Amino acid sequence: MGKIIKPIHRTRLRQIVGKEYFILKRKFNGWFSQSTFSTKRTFFDDIQEKHSVFHHKSMILRPLVGVDMQLQENKRTNLELAIKHLNGVVILPGEVFSIWKLVGRPTKQKGYLDGLVLKKGQVSIGTGGGLCQLGNLLFWVFAHSPLIITERYRHGYDVFPGVNRKVPFGAGATLAYNYIDLQVVNNTNQSFRIALWIDETHLNGELFSENKLKTTYVIEERNHRMDQQIWGGYSRHNQIFKITKENDDVTEELLVENHAIMMYEPFLE
Repeated sequence: MGKIIKPIHRTRLRQIVGKEYFILKRKFNGWFSQSTFSTKRTFFDDIQEKHSVFHHKSMILRPLVGVDMQLQENKRTNLELAIKHLNGVVILPGEVFSIWKLVGRPTKQKGYLDGLVLKKGQVSIGTGGGLCQLGNLLFWVFAHSPLIITERYRHGYDVFPGVNRKVPFGAGATLAYNYIDLQVVNNTNQSFRIALWIDETHLNGELFSENKLKTTYVIEERNHRMDQQIWGGYSRHNQIFKITKENDDVTEELLVENHAIMMYEPFLE
């Protein structure tokens, strides 16, 4: 763990064509999928606010050096549009939850605005930018539950210093319609409901269960370090473990392992 190959530069045309190829490939594979995906439902009031599994919130407006704050304001709009498709979703036993299956493609026609996106470690502008905050929040919520994370991706770049970071480095999930998704499967015998809302300052997420859980979950970062690569850049690495506790039984599993190229000087005072 530690060696990272120097990034390969690809032309703008190659990036656009490649993106559309992977979007079509995911759609094609979806036609033959045997999975049952969660849908928006208007019932299951009994688990709306009965047993809270985990709650988390993240600040929406984060002043970033050299980044237009209007992009952050636009992010609020983009998040509001996206969570309309996710708030209240119930994941039944055996079902798969997919962000993009529910949200769909974020386009200007649907009201999505230009927001902050990251491309090869560089800050850029794109329609629907900022939705990665939604992936990050939901990943952290799902990690504290019995739901199994079956698909998750992370940026290969560490772009901003983790000042006032509330969660470990890499404890999130990047998103790009539709082939970079966050998916979880419910292998339990009860249903779960997702609640998402925005207040004046934060994006909030909470997971509710049909029955009170007897299990607790702790997320722990291990083996965090920064390395200098042979080609001159710096990289950041860690592992995130999920510790499950039920009565006197304690088990742990490696949830994710992160390797990222750092886009800032790691040893600033």
